[in-house]
Order: sequence, then C-alpha cells, then structure tokens
Amino acid sequence: MKLKHLSTAMILATLPATGVFAAALDRSGQSMSAFLQPGNYFEAGISALDPDVSGKDTSGNATGDMANDYYFPSAALKLQLTDKFSFGLLYDQPFGSDSEYSGKNNFVANPNDRLLPSPLSPTLGQAGLGNTITGGTSVEVDTQNLALVFGYQPTVNWNIYGGGVYQTIKGNVHLRGSAYSLYNGYDADIKETGGAGWLAGVAYQIPEIALKASLTYRSEIDHDVNIKENIPIVNLVAANPALLFGALGITDPATQAAIGKQLASLQSDGKTTITTPQSVNLDFQTGIMANTVAFANVRWVNWKDFAVQPYKFGIVSKAAGQLLPQLGKPNGFNLVDYSDDQWSVTAGVGRKLTEKWAGNVSVGWDSGAGNPVTTLGPTEGYWNVGLGVQYSPTPQTFIAGGVKYFWLGDADAVTGAHSAAGTFDDNNAIAYGLKLGYKF
Repeated sequence: MKLKHLSTAMILATLPATGVFAAALDRSGQSMSAFLQPGNYFEAGISALDPDVSGKDTSGNATGDMANDYYFPSAALKLQLTDKFSFGLLYDQPFGSDSEYSGKNNFVANPNDRLLPSPLSPTLGQAGLGNTITGGTSVEVDTQNLALVFGYQPTVNWNIYGGGVYQTIKGNVHLRGSAYSLYNGYDADIKETGGAGWLAGVAYQIPEIALKASLTYRSEIDHDVNIKENIPIVNLVAANPALLFGALGITDPATQAAIGKQLASLQSDGKTTITTPQSVNLDFQTGIMANTVAFANVRWVNWKDFAVQPYKFGIVSKAAGQLLPQLGKPNGFNLVDYSDDQWSVTAGVGRKLTEKWAGNVSVGWDSGAGNPVTTLGPTEGYWNVGLGVQYSPTPQTFIAGGVKYFWLGDADAVTGAHSAAGTFDDNNAIAYGLKLGYKF
C-alpha cells in the first residue's frame, strides 16, 4: 500500500475547522498533529465560524441571532534537531466566546426593568438609576496559547514529549435585561493577563501502514486577575442603603449594619481566579486500503470544575442568596459554570485522489457541558459533517481547506443563579478553515 507519505497528507487535510464550535468555551481543539509530523515542518492556518443561534425568553419573546461570527489563527513550527530529539512551538487560541443579544427580549435593557426580584420590589427599577442602563447582554472572551514542546524518540516508533505552556486571557461581559434582575447593567472588564501550565504525551507510529496514535494531556492554567466590575443597583443602594432596607423590609439594626459593611467592601475591586480546564486528546489513524486512511479524534475537557465568580459579583450573590431564600442559593452563585465535562469525537476517511490532490470526509459529535446552560452560550453539544481537500503543488508544500456544517443541540438557558431564562432550539453553524504547510 502506498501509505507512508499519504498519512501526512490525509491527517493535515482534516485540521481546518476542527473544533470551532465545541462545548462551553472550547474553540481550537488543541491539536498536536503538527508536532508529530516527520522531519522539519511549519504550518499556518485560520478557521472561521458563522453560527446562527436564536431562541425565546421565558416571556416568549424572540432573541434573534445572538451568536457573532468569529475567526482565529493557528501556527506551528517543528524542528527535528537530531534523530532522537525534536522541538516545537505551537500557537493557537484554545478558548473563546463572542455573542450579543438585540431586539426586544429579557436579555436587552428596558427602562421598566426591575432591579430586585418581584414581588419584593415591584417598583425599584431602572428609573432609580436615571435610565442609564442600555444595550443588550454580550460576552467576548479571547485566549492565546504558546507551547514550547520537546520530544524524545527512543526508536522510530515511539515519541515521548512534553513542555511548558504560556496562556493569556482577556474579555468582557455585559448583563442587560430583566432576566438578570439585580445584575441588570452589570459590567465586567477582564484585562489581558497570563498564566503558565504544561503538557505531556506519548505517540506510537508504524509508517509503513500509516498507523499513528497519540495521547496528550494538558494541565489547567490559573489566571489571577483584577476584574473591573460595575453593578448599578449596588452603586445606588450603597449611596442610599435605606432603599434596599425598605424594599426588602429589613428593620433589624444588626442586619442593616452587616449589609452596610458588605456594601462598603464593594467600593473597591478584588482578585478573581479564572482557571482554564485540563484536557486529554486521543488521536488515531491507520491505513485501511491502498491510498486510503481512517482517522479519529477523542477529546475530553474538564468543564465540570470550571467556574467564574468575579469578586463583586460573588459578594452580591452571597448576599442575595441569604436575603432572598426563594433563589435557592444560600451560598451564592457564579457568573458562569458548567455541570458536565465535555466529550467530543471526530472520525472520518481520507483518500489520495491524484499525486497532488487528496480529500476527506468526517463526522463529529460533541456532548456539550450540561443542560441547562448559561445564557452567554445557549447550545448543548452538536453533530457535524465535514469535507476537506488538500493540494500539494510540490512534495514539500501544501494548501488545505475544509468546511463543516453543525447541527447544534437544543438547550434551556439559565442565569448565573440558575433561574430559567429561555429556550434555544433548531440552531446551526458553518465553519471554514484554510491551512498552509511546508516541509523542509
């Protein structure tokens, strides 16, 4: 079988648009394929997503398409320093989110929105803030990863590798509309900050039959950030606590004093730790007939342990949980969290068509990270189908392109307090990718 050189062509053709719409904030899929190519190798690529995600709030109002288009680049350099030692630099943007609500629904600010849960305070609304809350709920999160990887190849079949990872994160969140109650008007600005982690893995190959398998672990990465937060209702009652005491019927002096102390602590920003999740990738390919390979990828991401609770948001959530027992959150709640880990599987077949052309087809499934889900990303997993093509004008160079169509899973959306906020169904997305590669 003519598979020794085919294996590289086929697996590369699958990479564009691999993980651009996965559970939670997962974006790139964090592939190690470039580092496992033979000899010296360089690649650069870009992936783009065109999603259509819409639903209805609990009042039956249509949200319109709330998911923005986005794109992200990737690049890799792998050097085979000796027969037994290799080095690589891998760049990608592993996690991210970009969405915004518009129109007339519970995720867009309205002058008549209540800032405390009815019926406790049916009259304390935006008017008390001078109608300063405008716009729709939105979120934008961007991360960047740079991995320095060292590999040791004791034989032609085995590759043991590991290295350090530097990651940056930045973003902003704006909560608007009656769905968020006292958090209507909440803003969080996360300035870009960095953190360090590590990866380790092992690969096995038999080039003669195009067999290659690899298992890669990536650690979680902590980011200690100062999030600039703004909570309009807190600013209002901090200036005049009697508004809150009157709205909630709080007359006990000791309780008033305790609440006043909490309000005072909200006048300054505090540290927040954001921990991006650990993950495991299993990749496999093998020749199945002349000029044909089968390939598969399985990915696990530990989203179940992921949670973001900004400093001021957390203080207010704990106070709200104690003062409003109907929320069912006496210990407070998070801005974002997930209930399940993510599992995703992609499998397909690639075939060499001519000396310069190759193509592939694939199917994919993603479990999602639990349902109900946050209103900032209201989908629950997916199924997809993909097509890829690769053109190699010379034995050392190639250009690969791919497209995938996603059927996004239906989801029930909830706020940070896990209060029902809406339903989202019959949604979809299209992903595109382009990659250039050079062997030297």
